[in-house]
Amino acid sequence: MPAITISREIGSKGDTIAEQAANRLGYQLVDKNAIEKVFTQFGYIDFKETYEAAGFWAQFDPRRAEMVSFLNRVVETMVYYGNVILVGRGGFALLKNYADVLNVRIQGPFHLRVERVMKSQFPDSQAKAEEFVRESDKMRREFVESIHAGQWDSASAFDLVIDTGKISTPLAVDWLVAAAHELERAQPSSRMTTRSLRVDPVLLDSVSRVLGIQPA
Repeated sequence: MPAITISREIGSKGDTIAEQAANRLGYQLVDKNAIEKVFTQFGYIDFKETYEAAGFWAQFDPRRAEMVSFLNRVVETMVYYGNVILVGRGGFALLKNYADVLNVRIQGPFHLRVERVMKSQFPDSQAKAEEFVRESDKMRREFVESIHAGQWDSASAFDLVIDTGKISTPLAVDWLVAAAHELERAQPSSRMTTRSLRVDPVLLDSVSRVLGIQPA
């Protein structure tokens, strides 16, 4: 029961590709909204505001350390049952050593991403679209590199890199579906899998309810 992590640049169509692949595969789509629901159940009612605060993840204080630790536990629990597509949250770095996890990077040329963002959010200002894309790239890089000490845009960290400047959305979805089926057919590996994760029963119950999964 594999899991797929999606690391994507803003304007790369990564969210669309992840959603369509999840629908094709019958997988659970785990995004920031799903994770926020779990955080809220454990008393982190300011998760969204804190998560999006500029510079927060590069700070070194007890509040950040507490949220990082809990976020990593939530991500691990989210993939415990498999058959999920996890969007963002540095999942590729946290889960890089698991044999049943496919780590995917979805990216695109800067000018094309700006065009897409301009069309959807800033139709009257290319300058604002460029600033938005640069700021998004900065925040995502800051998040991954400060928490996981890894490079957000390093191709070597991923099993599959898709450039949507050349690869269409339907083809990208086909690739993800084919790769997931390949993992499903793979023979047991000597490497650890997500089922070997040690998860907290209370947290697992919360995640199961958020995802609508009946605990095994």
